[in-house]
Amino acid sequence: MSIVIGVDSSTQSCKVLAVDAENGEIVSAGSASHPDGTAINPRIWSEALRQAWHSAGADSFRGSVAAASVAAQQHGMVALDESNAPVHDALLWNDTRSAPDAVRLRDELGPEGWIDAVNLVPVASFTITKLAWLARTQPRTAARVARVVLPHDWLNFELGGEFTTDRSDASGTGYFSPVTNSYRTDLLERFFGHRPQLPDIVPSNEPAGTIREGWGADSALLGAGGGDNAMAALGLGISPGEIIISVGTSGTVFTTSPAPTHDPSGAVAGFADATGNHLPLLAMMNSARVMAATAKMLNVNLETLDSLALKADPGAGGLTLLPYLDGERTPNLPDAHGTLAGLTRENMNQQNLARASVLGVLNSLADAVDLLRESGVAPQSVLLIGGGAKSESLRRAAASVLGVPVEVPASGEYVALGAARQAAWAATGTYPTWKRTIEVTYEPQGDWGAEVRGRYVEARMNVYGV
Repeated sequence: MSIVIGVDSSTQSCKVLAVDAENGEIVSAGSASHPDGTAINPRIWSEALRQAWHSAGADSFRGSVAAASVAAQQHGMVALDESNAPVHDALLWNDTRSAPDAVRLRDELGPEGWIDAVNLVPVASFTITKLAWLARTQPRTAARVARVVLPHDWLNFELGGEFTTDRSDASGTGYFSPVTNSYRTDLLERFFGHRPQLPDIVPSNEPAGTIREGWGADSALLGAGGGDNAMAALGLGISPGEIIISVGTSGTVFTTSPAPTHDPSGAVAGFADATGNHLPLLAMMNSARVMAATAKMLNVNLETLDSLALKADPGAGGLTLLPYLDGERTPNLPDAHGTLAGLTRENMNQQNLARASVLGVLNSLADAVDLLRESGVAPQSVLLIGGGAKSESLRRAAASVLGVPVEVPASGEYVALGAARQAAWAATGTYPTWKRTIEVTYEPQGDWGAEVRGRYVEARMNVYGV
């Protein structure tokens, strides 16, 4: 049996899958946690990778391992000195301290200017805004930066000894164009002050090198790796018209497209996918954690919250939650807070509050689906993944709120599976056609979903004017 290894280094943890390269069946799995927070010493990722790698038994297959690939959270700023040591904690995608810098960069070049340059408009998540923050607030530290990489690039170095990346991850930096497939180092010079070294771009179907000694995968190839969302799309094997909605720590809505989208509003980020196409994407900072926070407020666990939401009126008795508990990225409201509208004595109960939290998450995701439609994407169906997709109340309500059929794939680590698929592609030169299993399908039911959407949009406009 030929084994390929897929790594998913996310905000919360590092997961490693050992997969049969021929059929995509999982042979073993392991994981290790990451600390909570929005800034981290990248060496912690390295240690978590070693723990998860060993936990999955990836160091025991030896000559059976053909290749490995790394997927990781996008946008994180890993700034290194001349000896490749971090000069500052890595700032993660969900660190919003660079929000003022994002506004400054957007205004200086203009939305159309940014779209023409890199096919996205800066928000606090993107790497270039974090570098601009470092240059503005800690100029001496910024001057020491000799190299800038992303979380997946850092782990590529750990495994292979070289800093390499791919176009899917590079497209989330704000200084790489997925349209021309080239870095815009002039933007780094303008907004960071100088041009640090950047990792080479490796095509998704080609190896980036070989895994070095110490990992128990002698002579195995190292795939290019990529950003987590592009790898989830690869893991699911999606086609144009299929929209992936991932309900995790954050919420993401994305699809694959042969042509780039063009959205000067900045809502739809024109990323690259991991097949040579494009990956129009929207991201929400508040997703499954909204339901977790509601469960905590009601002093129940998530299972009980789900049960309460299932017992409630479909429209939560008129309650509407704007779930911007930690600020928000879509819409771009970094200083926003949550809002619960429509409270009355009659509807103020546990069931309706639980239901409102579920509908708040779905409505936020539905906003993103609507923006994809406006950018020219025609959603035909939704694939619902992520930890939050295990919620029965969220599953059952999704199709009615989103207005399209919803399919729930069998539970799996699709980011790590996508990385494994890419590893197999790099090892064999042929794109693997692994089977996708759908657990259940839901169709829109009645018109209550449209009524809930209308209330939500009205509340959002009333509170934030967007």
